Amino acid sequence: MAFNTASQYKNLTPAAPLDKKTLNQMAWRSLFLQGSFNYERMQAAGWLYGIIPGLQKIHTDKEDLALSMEHNLEFFNTHPFLVTFVMGIVLSLEQQKADIGMIRAVRVAAMGPLGGIGDAIFWFTLVPIAAGISANMALNGSILGPIVFLLMFNVVQFTVRYGLMHWSYRLGTSAIETLTRNAKEFTRSASILGIVVVGALTSIYGGTTIATSIPNGDAPIVLQKILDGIMPKLIPLALTLGLYWLIKNKNWSAVKCIGLILIVGLVGGFLKIFA
Repeated sequence: MAFNTASQYKNLTPAAPLDKKTLNQMAWRSLFLQGSFNYERMQAAGWLYGIIPGLQKIHTDKEDLALSMEHNLEFFNTHPFLVTFVMGIVLSLEQQKADIGMIRAVRVAAMGPLGGIGDAIFWFTLVPIAAGISANMALNGSILGPIVFLLMFNVVQFTVRYGLMHWSYRLGTSAIETLTRNAKEFTRSASILGIVVVGALTSIYGGTTIATSIPNGDAPIVLQKILDGIMPKLIPLALTLGLYWLIKNKNWSAVKCIGLILIVGLVGGFLKIFA
């Protein structure tokens, strides 16, 4: 497929600013970013689907609209919850009828850093916190457990999604500088918070204990009491550190780790090693 090599639009008159309704519509459409995910262009089709309402208002000339849609179908891949950050910046440039080469470069530059930031915010911080709170409710038999989890997660991700759409569109390319200037510190802080939360969850909910005892007349030696004297929750800690080592050094996936824990639990329970 041959791409149009034009570097500028025909109509270079800046378009009117997009209204809040259109920005909100595109933020909603961003939910379908990965609806047509493929290994050639990743999220490109979902990206274009998300920004079409804005492009249609910006480019009243059909040839300019076709050209814009064409270059916005190029390879695209970013964090699905933070994609509206890139949308706002690109639409700001499209509104100003910037050079197409510049729009391409900014799109690539903006989508790159969001992967690590998004993972730190959502998977390493938000999910452990929401799951820790809601899992305790579910374990106590409350139907509110999954409801609370979904509410906590989605309130945050929708707030971020819609907020970034308006903020990055308003700031334009200066939003990239704001993001990249503090990206390293922010990602590290969020990762540390996530690790602290996971450690707390391990301490609170880790319930694996040793059932083995050593005969000693009328007072058998209970191994779990000895371990608790050394450090409470020592077995859950050892299991967590062991899984971390497998993931970090042996490139194990989460599925493999879950399978290993399942097998160890079944074997340990059958042999009455674990309580």
